[in-house]
Amino acid sequence: MAADKKDEKKKETKPKAEGAPKAPKSGGRSKGELPNALKMAAAGETKVSPAIEPRLLTAYRTTIAPALLKQLSLKNVNQVPRISKIIVNCAVKEAVANPKVLDSALNDIMAITGQKPVMTRAKKAIAAFKVREGNAVAVMVTLRRARMYEFFDRLVSVAIPRVRDFKGVSPKAFDGRGNYSLGIREQIIFPEINYDTVDKVRGFTITIVTTATNNEHARALLAEMGMPFRK
Repeated sequence: MAADKKDEKKKETKPKAEGAPKAPKSGGRSKGELPNALKMAAAGETKVSPAIEPRLLTAYRTTIAPALLKQLSLKNVNQVPRISKIIVNCAVKEAVANPKVLDSALNDIMAITGQKPVMTRAKKAIAAFKVREGNAVAVMVTLRRARMYEFFDRLVSVAIPRVRDFKGVSPKAFDGRGNYSLGIREQIIFPEINYDTVDKVRGFTITIVTTATNNEHARALLAEMGMPFRK
C-alpha cells in the first residue's frame, strides 16, 4: 500500500499557470525584454552620439539650403554648396626635441573634436629646423558627417565668441576653390579643455572643405551657417 501511494505522488504534477513568463536564462534577458539602449530611449535618456542628427544639419536641410538656392540663383538643389569635411591640424615644434609633447596635443585635439587624431610625420629632413625624415611633428584629425556638423556648431556658437576682443574672422581666407582656413591661437577657448591639465597654450588650424566651386558661394554658405565674418 505504501509503495502504491509513493507512485501516485510521483504522477501528480502541479498545473502550469497560463500565460506565465518563462524564467530568463543566466546571463541573458527574457523574451520580450528591451535592450538597455531601447530602455533608455523609451525613458527619454538618449545618449549623445554621432548617430543622432545634429541641429546644424537639420537647419541646413530645412532653412539654409533653400535660402542658398534662392540667394545664389541656382537651378538645381544639388548645386547648393555644402561642407564635405573639416580638417584640424596642430603642429608642435617642440616635438622635434621631445616627442612626448605630442601626447598632450593629441589629448587636447581629441577632447575638442571627439575623435582620435593621427600623428603626421616629416616627409623631408630639414637641417635648419633639426627635423629628420620620419619624425612626428604634428597631429591631425579629419571630421565628416555628424561629428563635422557638431564641431562646426560648437566652433561658431561657443568657441569663437569666447575669444578676447574678437572682431570677426577674415572673409578673404579662401583658396579660390571654395575651401576656407581658420587659425585658432588658443585651444582653451573650447569648453571641453580642462585648464588644470593644460601644460601649454597651443594653436591649431582648421580647414573647412566645401563643395562650392568659387569663393563667393563658399562665403555665402559659411555665413548662412553662422560663421562670423569681419565686415
